[in-house]
Amino acid sequence: MKRDQSKRRKSNIVLIGMPGAGKSTVGVLLAKELTMYFVDTDILIQTKHGDSLQDILNNKGYLELRKVEEEVICSLTCQNHIIATGGSAVYSSAAMEHLGENSLFVFLEVELSEIKKRVTNFDSRGIAMKDGQTFDDLFLERGPLYQKYANIIIDCKEKNQDQITREICEIIRTY
Repeated sequence: MKRDQSKRRKSNIVLIGMPGAGKSTVGVLLAKELTMYFVDTDILIQTKHGDSLQDILNNKGYLELRKVEEEVICSLTCQNHIIATGGSAVYSSAAMEHLGENSLFVFLEVELSEIKKRVTNFDSRGIAMKDGQTFDDLFLERGPLYQKYANIIIDCKEKNQDQITREICEIIRTY
């Protein structure tokens, strides 16, 4: 667990991590437990553009998906929300700075082998990757970015979604 030394109260909790880390699932559970609203930025992207993430990737490329993600996140204004971001949100310093103004970042750290067990639809999930980049390479590339932005790091190894939710709640209530 990593803790930010800033004591300023933040209204939102932003979940960051790899695809398959459990951001959306844990996000809904956290919202229920902490009596907060829930928003998933991947769903906002899809509803705003009328296309799935994979369709955006297929038709316009990974850089366009990242651009759209940044626009959606930077336009987001909310309080008292759990926000599940797409795995590539950390590539945009503008998006992360915008969220960071009123949010704590919680990194759901999951081992690569576990992510590979959970994510079985690589070709249709809408994962923003460079052409020819492997998922292993993507995992290594993003790790330092998640670490950079995280106020709190949750080691998810051998924990189910309920255990992860309880751990985050305990930390947030004393933060």
